[in-house]
Amino acid sequence: MALPKKVSIIGGGIQGLCTAYYLNKEGLEVSVFEPKTAETGASYVNAGYLTPSHIIPLAAPGMISKGLKWMLNSSSPFYVKPRIERDFLKWSWRFYKSSTLQKVTAAIPVIKEINLLSEQCFKEIKSSGDLGDFQLDHHGLLMLYKTKSAAKAENEVAKKAASLGLKVSYPDQKELNNLQPQLSKDIIGGILYDCDSHTTPTEIMPKLKKRLLDSGVKFITEKVCRFEQKENKLTAIVTDKNNYPIEEVVIAAGAWSGQLAKQLDIDVSLEAGKGYRIDVHRETGIKIPAILMEAKVAVTPMKGFTRFAGTMELSGINKTIRKERVNAIAKAAEAYYPGLKITAAEKEAAVSGMRPVSPDGLPYIGRPKAIKNLCFATGHAMMGWSLGPATGKLISEIILNKKPSMDLSPFDPNRKF
Repeated sequence: MALPKKVSIIGGGIQGLCTAYYLNKEGLEVSVFEPKTAETGASYVNAGYLTPSHIIPLAAPGMISKGLKWMLNSSSPFYVKPRIERDFLKWSWRFYKSSTLQKVTAAIPVIKEINLLSEQCFKEIKSSGDLGDFQLDHHGLLMLYKTKSAAKAENEVAKKAASLGLKVSYPDQKELNNLQPQLSKDIIGGILYDCDSHTTPTEIMPKLKKRLLDSGVKFITEKVCRFEQKENKLTAIVTDKNNYPIEEVVIAAGAWSGQLAKQLDIDVSLEAGKGYRIDVHRETGIKIPAILMEAKVAVTPMKGFTRFAGTMELSGINKTIRKERVNAIAKAAEAYYPGLKITAAEKEAAVSGMRPVSPDGLPYIGRPKAIKNLCFATGHAMMGWSLGPATGKLISEIILNKKPSMDLSPFDPNRKF
Protein backbone atom coordinates (compact mmCIF):
# COMPACT_ATOMS: atom_id res chain seq x y z
CA MET A 1 0.00 0.00 0.00
CA ALA A 2 1.48 3.34 -1.09
CA LEU A 3 1.96 5.92 1.63
CA PRO A 4 -0.04 9.15 1.31
CA LYS A 5 1.64 12.39 0.31
CA LYS A 6 -1.12 14.66 1.59
CA VAL A 7 -3.03 14.67 4.88
CA SER A 8 -6.05 16.82 5.75
CA ILE A 9 -6.62 17.46 9.46
CA ILE A 10 -9.96 18.69 10.75
CA GLY A 11 -9.39 20.65 13.95
CA GLY A 12 -6.91 23.34 15.02
CA GLY A 13 -6.59 22.41 18.70
CA ILE A 14 -3.63 20.74 20.39
CA GLN A 15 -4.40 17.31 18.86
CA GLY A 16 -4.70 18.66 15.32
CA LEU A 17 -1.65 20.90 15.49
CA CYS A 18 0.56 18.23 17.07
CA THR A 19 -0.54 15.76 14.39
CA ALA A 20 0.31 18.36 11.74
CA TYR A 21 3.70 18.94 13.42
CA TYR A 22 4.76 15.29 13.29
CA LEU A 23 3.44 14.66 9.78
CA ASN A 24 5.08 17.84 8.46
CA LYS A 25 8.42 16.75 9.92
CA GLU A 26 8.05 13.52 7.95
CA GLY A 27 7.76 15.52 4.74
CA LEU A 28 4.03 15.17 4.11
CA GLU A 29 1.89 17.97 2.69
CA VAL A 30 -0.50 18.94 5.47
CA SER A 31 -3.67 21.06 5.52
CA VAL A 32 -5.50 22.00 8.74
CA PHE A 33 -9.19 22.87 8.57
CA GLU A 34 -9.55 25.24 11.49
CA PRO A 35 -12.61 27.29 12.42
CA LYS A 36 -12.07 30.94 13.24
CA THR A 37 -13.13 30.21 16.83
CA ALA A 38 -10.28 27.72 17.41
CA GLU A 39 -8.34 30.16 19.59
CA THR A 40 -11.18 30.25 22.12
CA GLY A 41 -11.31 26.47 22.49
CA ALA A 42 -10.23 24.05 25.20
CA SER A 43 -6.63 23.96 23.95
CA TYR A 44 -6.25 27.61 24.94
CA VAL A 45 -8.19 27.69 28.22
CA ASN A 46 -6.96 24.54 30.01
CA ALA A 47 -4.76 24.31 33.12
CA GLY A 48 -1.60 23.52 31.13
CA TYR A 49 -0.71 20.40 33.09
CA LEU A 50 1.38 17.44 31.97
CA THR A 51 -0.02 14.88 34.36
CA PRO A 52 1.31 11.33 34.54
CA SER A 53 -0.29 11.40 38.01
CA HIS A 54 -3.83 11.64 36.57
CA ILE A 55 -4.15 7.87 36.25
CA ILE A 56 -7.84 7.56 37.18
CA PRO A 57 -10.28 8.05 34.26
CA LEU A 58 -13.37 10.20 34.70
CA ALA A 59 -15.51 7.07 34.38
CA ALA A 60 -14.56 5.76 37.81
CA PRO A 61 -16.61 4.01 40.51
CA GLY A 62 -18.62 6.58 42.42
CA MET A 63 -18.86 9.18 39.65
CA ILE A 64 -22.45 8.24 38.78
CA SER A 65 -23.60 8.82 42.35
CA LYS A 66 -21.69 12.10 42.51
CA GLY A 67 -23.28 13.20 39.24
CA LEU A 68 -26.75 12.42 40.54
CA LYS A 69 -26.00 14.22 43.81
CA TRP A 70 -24.77 17.34 42.00
CA MET A 71 -27.25 17.27 39.11
CA LEU A 72 -29.50 19.96 40.55
CA ASN A 73 -26.59 22.18 41.63
CA SER A 74 -25.33 24.13 38.62
CA SER A 75 -22.33 25.44 40.58
CA SER A 76 -21.06 21.97 41.57
CA PRO A 77 -17.67 20.69 40.31
CA PHE A 78 -19.33 18.00 38.17
CA TYR A 79 -22.63 19.20 36.71
CA VAL A 80 -24.86 17.17 34.40
CA LYS A 81 -27.76 18.91 32.73
CA PRO A 82 -30.50 16.28 32.24
CA ARG A 83 -31.42 15.86 28.56
CA ILE A 84 -33.73 13.46 26.78
CA GLU A 85 -31.50 13.05 23.74
CA ARG A 86 -30.60 9.71 22.19
CA ASP A 87 -26.84 10.35 21.89
CA PHE A 88 -26.60 11.66 25.46
CA LEU A 89 -28.57 8.72 26.86
CA LYS A 90 -26.39 6.26 24.92
CA TRP A 91 -23.21 7.98 26.17
CA SER A 92 -24.55 7.97 29.75
CA TRP A 93 -25.28 4.23 29.62
CA ARG A 94 -21.79 3.55 28.28
CA PHE A 95 -20.29 5.77 30.97
CA TYR A 96 -22.18 3.76 33.57
CA LYS A 97 -20.91 0.46 32.12
CA SER A 98 -17.35 1.81 32.08
CA SER A 99 -17.43 2.92 35.72
CA THR A 100 -16.32 -0.43 37.15
CA LEU A 101 -13.27 -1.27 39.22
CA GLN A 102 -12.17 -3.83 36.64
CA LYS A 103 -12.24 -1.38 33.73
CA VAL A 104 -10.61 1.42 35.73
CA THR A 105 -7.85 -0.92 36.88
CA ALA A 106 -7.15 -1.87 33.25
CA ALA A 107 -7.10 1.80 32.19
CA ILE A 108 -4.66 3.02 34.86
CA PRO A 109 -1.37 1.71 33.34
CA VAL A 110 -2.51 2.78 29.86
CA ILE A 111 -3.15 6.36 31.00
CA LYS A 112 0.22 6.43 32.75
CA GLU A 113 2.07 5.15 29.67
CA ILE A 114 0.58 7.62 27.19
CA ASN A 115 1.13 10.51 29.63
CA LEU A 116 4.82 9.60 30.01
CA LEU A 117 5.15 9.29 26.23
CA SER A 118 3.58 12.73 25.79
CA GLU A 119 5.79 14.29 28.45
CA GLN A 120 8.83 12.97 26.58
CA CYS A 121 7.44 14.43 23.34
CA PHE A 122 7.01 17.86 25.00
CA LYS A 123 10.65 17.71 26.14
CA GLU A 124 11.85 16.70 22.67
CA ILE A 125 9.88 19.54 21.04
CA LYS A 126 11.41 22.01 23.49
CA SER A 127 14.96 20.73 23.04
CA SER A 128 14.56 20.76 19.23
CA GLY A 129 14.14 24.52 19.26
CA ASP A 130 11.36 24.21 16.69
CA LEU A 131 9.09 26.49 18.75
CA GLY A 132 11.83 28.57 20.30
CA ASP A 133 11.80 28.72 24.07
CA PHE A 134 8.60 28.13 26.05
CA GLN A 135 7.56 27.42 29.61
CA LEU A 136 7.95 23.78 30.57
CA ASP A 137 8.42 23.81 34.34
CA HIS A 138 8.86 20.70 36.42
CA HIS A 139 7.77 21.73 39.91
CA GLY A 140 5.25 18.94 40.44
CA LEU A 141 1.55 19.22 41.26
CA LEU A 142 0.15 19.72 44.77
CA MET A 143 -3.14 18.10 45.75
CA LEU A 144 -4.49 20.20 48.63
CA TYR A 145 -7.31 19.03 50.85
CA LYS A 146 -9.32 20.27 53.83
CA THR A 147 -11.25 17.14 54.75
CA LYS A 148 -10.34 13.63 55.87
CA SER A 149 -12.48 12.09 53.14
CA ALA A 150 -10.55 13.95 50.41
CA ALA A 151 -7.27 13.00 52.11
CA LYS A 152 -8.24 9.33 52.14
CA ALA A 153 -9.32 9.33 48.49
CA GLU A 154 -6.17 11.05 47.24
CA ASN A 155 -3.89 8.86 49.35
CA GLU A 156 -5.37 5.82 47.60
CA VAL A 157 -4.58 7.38 44.21
CA ALA A 158 -1.07 8.30 45.38
CA LYS A 159 -0.38 4.70 46.43
CA LYS A 160 -1.45 3.46 43.00
CA ALA A 161 0.73 6.09 41.29
CA ALA A 162 3.75 5.18 43.43
CA SER A 163 3.24 1.48 42.71
CA LEU A 164 3.51 2.29 39.00
CA GLY A 165 6.88 3.99 39.56
CA LEU A 166 5.64 7.58 39.55
CA LYS A 167 7.38 9.91 42.00
CA VAL A 168 5.10 10.95 44.86
CA SER A 169 5.94 12.70 48.14
CA TYR A 170 4.01 13.57 51.28
CA PRO A 171 5.04 16.99 52.60
CA ASP A 172 4.36 17.75 56.25
CA GLN A 173 2.78 21.06 57.26
CA LYS A 174 6.11 22.89 57.39
CA GLU A 175 7.20 21.55 53.99
CA LEU A 176 3.78 22.39 52.56
CA ASN A 177 4.09 26.00 53.71
CA ASN A 178 7.59 26.19 52.21
CA LEU A 179 6.28 24.91 48.88
CA GLN A 180 3.38 27.36 48.94
CA PRO A 181 3.39 30.09 51.61
CA GLN A 182 0.21 31.67 52.99
CA LEU A 183 -2.14 28.76 52.47
CA SER A 184 -5.42 28.66 54.37
CA LYS A 185 -5.05 27.39 57.94
CA ASP A 186 -7.84 24.84 57.47
CA ILE A 187 -5.92 22.91 54.81
CA ILE A 188 -5.06 19.72 56.68
CA GLY A 189 -2.51 18.41 54.19
CA GLY A 190 -1.41 17.75 50.66
CA ILE A 191 0.30 15.30 48.34
CA LEU A 192 2.97 16.34 45.86
CA TYR A 193 3.15 14.53 42.54
CA ASP A 194 6.77 15.27 41.70
CA CYS A 195 6.25 13.52 38.35
CA ASP A 196 4.07 16.33 36.92
CA SER A 197 4.97 19.47 34.96
CA HIS A 198 3.15 22.55 33.66
CA THR A 199 3.14 24.90 30.69
CA THR A 200 1.37 27.98 29.34
CA PRO A 201 -1.02 26.90 26.53
CA THR A 202 -1.52 30.45 25.23
CA GLU A 203 2.24 30.64 24.70
CA ILE A 204 2.72 27.26 23.05
CA MET A 205 -0.29 27.19 20.71
CA PRO A 206 0.60 30.37 18.74
CA LYS A 207 4.24 29.26 18.51
CA LEU A 208 3.19 25.84 17.26
CA LYS A 209 0.89 27.36 14.66
CA LYS A 210 3.61 29.78 13.49
CA ARG A 211 6.06 26.89 13.14
CA LEU A 212 3.55 25.00 11.01
CA LEU A 213 2.81 28.03 8.82
CA ASP A 214 6.54 28.69 8.35
CA SER A 215 6.99 25.02 7.40
CA GLY A 216 4.35 25.15 4.68
CA VAL A 217 1.31 23.75 6.47
CA LYS A 218 -1.88 25.26 5.05
CA PHE A 219 -4.61 26.56 7.34
CA ILE A 220 -8.10 26.65 5.87
CA THR A 221 -10.55 28.70 7.93
CA GLU A 222 -13.69 27.28 6.38
CA LYS A 223 -16.43 25.25 8.00
CA VAL A 224 -16.35 21.54 7.18
CA CYS A 225 -19.90 20.62 6.15
CA ARG A 226 -19.65 17.08 4.84
CA PHE A 227 -17.53 14.47 3.07
CA GLU A 228 -17.64 12.83 -0.33
CA GLN A 229 -17.07 9.10 -0.23
CA LYS A 230 -16.53 6.23 -2.64
CA GLU A 231 -17.03 2.81 -1.10
CA ASN A 232 -14.81 2.64 2.03
CA LYS A 233 -12.68 5.67 1.22
CA LEU A 234 -13.21 9.42 1.65
CA THR A 235 -12.52 11.35 -1.54
CA ALA A 236 -13.23 14.99 -0.62
CA ILE A 237 -13.96 17.43 2.17
CA VAL A 238 -16.79 19.81 1.35
CA THR A 239 -16.73 23.12 3.21
CA ASP A 240 -19.15 26.03 3.15
CA LYS A 241 -17.06 27.53 0.33
CA ASN A 242 -15.10 24.85 -1.54
CA ASN A 243 -14.55 21.20 -2.35
CA TYR A 244 -11.12 19.74 -1.40
CA PRO A 245 -9.90 16.40 -2.81
CA ILE A 246 -8.19 14.33 -0.11
CA GLU A 247 -5.85 11.37 0.35
CA GLU A 248 -5.86 10.91 4.12
CA VAL A 249 -8.07 12.53 6.78
CA VAL A 250 -7.66 13.03 10.53
CA ILE A 251 -10.67 14.09 12.59
CA ALA A 252 -9.31 16.01 15.57
CA ALA A 253 -12.24 18.37 16.03
CA GLY A 254 -12.59 18.01 19.79
CA ALA A 255 -16.17 17.95 21.05
CA TRP A 256 -17.42 18.32 17.45
CA SER A 257 -15.71 15.10 16.30
CA GLY A 258 -18.74 12.98 17.15
CA GLN A 259 -20.97 15.02 14.85
CA LEU A 260 -18.56 14.51 11.94
CA ALA A 261 -18.33 10.79 12.69
CA LYS A 262 -22.12 10.55 12.71
CA GLN A 263 -22.24 11.88 9.14
CA LEU A 264 -20.14 8.86 8.18
CA ASP A 265 -22.32 6.42 10.17
CA ILE A 266 -19.44 5.83 12.58
CA ASP A 267 -20.31 5.47 16.25
CA VAL A 268 -17.74 7.59 18.09
CA SER A 269 -19.49 8.31 21.37
CA LEU A 270 -18.58 11.74 22.76
CA GLU A 271 -20.05 14.23 25.17
CA ALA A 272 -18.94 17.86 25.42
CA GLY A 273 -17.48 18.57 28.86
CA LYS A 274 -17.34 22.30 29.45
CA GLY A 275 -14.59 23.77 31.62
CA TYR A 276 -13.97 27.37 32.70
CA ARG A 277 -10.91 29.48 33.39
CA ILE A 278 -10.15 32.76 35.16
CA ASP A 279 -6.82 34.47 34.44
CA VAL A 280 -5.29 36.86 36.98
CA HIS A 281 -2.64 39.08 35.40
CA ARG A 282 -1.02 40.34 38.60
CA GLU A 283 1.12 38.96 41.39
CA THR A 284 -0.74 36.30 43.39
CA GLY A 285 2.10 34.77 45.37
CA ILE A 286 1.23 31.34 43.95
CA LYS A 287 4.45 29.44 43.24
CA ILE A 288 3.42 25.88 42.46
CA PRO A 289 0.54 24.27 40.53
CA ALA A 290 -2.18 22.84 42.75
CA ILE A 291 -5.55 21.18 42.63
CA LEU A 292 -7.97 22.27 45.32
CA MET A 293 -9.45 18.89 46.06
CA GLU A 294 -12.87 19.63 47.49
CA ALA A 295 -13.68 22.19 44.78
CA LYS A 296 -11.89 20.38 41.90
CA VAL A 297 -10.22 23.66 40.91
CA ALA A 298 -6.82 23.68 39.15
CA VAL A 299 -4.36 26.50 39.88
CA THR A 300 -1.40 27.16 37.58
CA PRO A 301 1.30 29.85 37.73
CA MET A 302 1.67 30.48 34.00
CA LYS A 303 3.95 32.80 32.10
CA GLY A 304 2.84 36.30 33.16
CA PHE A 305 -0.37 35.32 34.96
CA THR A 306 -2.03 32.79 37.26
CA ARG A 307 -4.81 30.62 35.90
CA PHE A 308 -7.70 29.19 37.93
CA ALA A 309 -9.54 26.53 35.98
CA GLY A 310 -11.98 23.73 36.53
CA THR A 311 -15.40 22.13 36.64
CA MET A 312 -16.87 19.53 34.31
CA GLU A 313 -20.21 20.56 32.87
CA LEU A 314 -22.10 18.13 30.66
CA SER A 315 -24.74 20.33 29.07
CA GLY A 316 -24.19 19.75 25.36
CA ILE A 317 -22.22 21.93 22.95
CA ASN A 318 -22.89 25.55 23.81
CA LYS A 319 -21.04 28.77 24.61
CA THR A 320 -23.12 29.71 27.64
CA ILE A 321 -21.04 31.09 30.52
CA ARG A 322 -22.71 30.11 33.78
CA LYS A 323 -21.72 32.83 36.21
CA GLU A 324 -22.45 30.61 39.20
CA ARG A 325 -19.74 28.22 38.00
CA VAL A 326 -17.23 31.03 37.49
CA ASN A 327 -18.06 32.37 40.94
CA ALA A 328 -17.58 28.90 42.44
CA ILE A 329 -14.03 28.74 41.02
CA ALA A 330 -13.19 32.20 42.38
CA LYS A 331 -14.70 31.43 45.78
CA ALA A 332 -12.71 28.20 46.09
CA ALA A 333 -9.46 29.91 45.11
CA GLU A 334 -9.97 32.62 47.71
CA ALA A 335 -10.78 30.00 50.37
CA TYR A 336 -7.49 28.15 49.82
CA TYR A 337 -5.37 31.30 49.33
CA PRO A 338 -6.68 33.80 51.94
CA GLY A 339 -4.63 36.72 50.57
CA LEU A 340 -6.20 36.36 47.12
CA LYS A 341 -9.16 38.38 45.92
CA ILE A 342 -10.42 37.80 42.38
CA THR A 343 -12.04 40.95 41.05
CA ALA A 344 -15.40 41.29 39.35
CA ALA A 345 -13.61 42.27 36.12
CA GLU A 346 -11.45 39.14 36.23
CA LYS A 347 -14.51 36.97 36.72
CA GLU A 348 -16.33 38.79 33.93
CA ALA A 349 -13.45 37.96 31.57
CA ALA A 350 -13.73 34.21 32.26
CA VAL A 351 -14.12 31.94 29.24
CA SER A 352 -14.98 28.30 28.69
CA GLY A 353 -13.79 25.47 26.48
CA MET A 354 -15.47 22.24 25.35
CA ARG A 355 -13.55 19.05 26.16
CA PRO A 356 -14.40 15.90 24.16
CA VAL A 357 -15.28 13.20 26.71
CA SER A 358 -15.46 9.52 25.80
CA PRO A 359 -17.59 7.17 27.94
CA ASP A 360 -14.60 5.28 29.40
CA GLY A 361 -12.22 8.23 29.82
CA LEU A 362 -9.79 6.99 27.16
CA PRO A 363 -9.24 8.87 23.89
CA TYR A 364 -9.99 7.62 20.40
CA ILE A 365 -6.69 7.28 18.54
CA GLY A 366 -6.71 5.21 15.38
CA ARG A 367 -8.67 4.09 12.34
CA PRO A 368 -12.33 3.09 12.23
CA LYS A 369 -13.02 -0.18 10.41
CA ALA A 370 -15.50 1.42 8.03
CA ILE A 371 -13.13 3.86 6.26
CA LYS A 372 -9.56 3.02 5.38
CA ASN A 373 -8.15 6.56 4.92
CA LEU A 374 -9.50 8.09 8.14
CA CYS A 375 -8.07 8.46 11.65
CA PHE A 376 -9.59 9.83 14.85
CA ALA A 377 -7.64 11.89 17.39
CA THR A 378 -10.21 12.96 19.96
CA GLY A 379 -11.98 12.06 23.21
CA HIS A 380 -9.18 13.08 25.60
CA ALA A 381 -11.48 14.70 28.20
CA MET A 382 -9.42 16.54 30.84
CA MET A 383 -6.12 15.13 29.54
CA GLY A 384 -6.27 16.78 26.12
CA TRP A 385 -3.41 19.18 26.67
CA SER A 386 -1.25 16.62 28.43
CA LEU A 387 -1.71 14.04 25.65
CA GLY A 388 -1.49 16.31 22.59
CA PRO A 389 2.07 15.54 21.43
CA ALA A 390 1.74 11.78 22.09
CA THR A 391 -1.47 11.68 20.07
CA GLY A 392 0.13 13.56 17.18
CA LYS A 393 3.09 11.20 17.19
CA LEU A 394 0.89 8.09 17.31
CA ILE A 395 -1.36 9.29 14.49
CA SER A 396 1.69 10.04 12.31
CA GLU A 397 2.97 6.51 12.97
CA ILE A 398 -0.38 5.03 11.94
CA ILE A 399 -0.53 7.01 8.70
CA LEU A 400 3.10 6.22 7.82
CA ASN A 401 2.71 2.52 8.69
CA LYS A 402 5.38 2.73 11.37
CA LYS A 403 5.44 0.62 14.49
CA PRO A 404 3.47 2.65 17.08
CA SER A 405 5.27 3.94 20.15
CA MET A 406 2.77 2.08 22.36
CA ASP A 407 -0.08 -0.41 22.14
CA LEU A 408 -3.02 1.38 20.51
CA SER A 409 -5.73 -1.20 21.22
CA PRO A 410 -7.10 0.62 24.33
CA PHE A 411 -7.75 3.69 22.14
CA ASP A 412 -9.43 1.81 19.28
CA PRO A 413 -12.32 3.90 17.83
CA ASN A 414 -14.11 0.57 17.18
CA ARG A 415 -13.98 -0.60 20.82
CA LYS A 416 -17.11 -1.83 22.55
CA PHE A 417 -18.33 -0.36 25.84
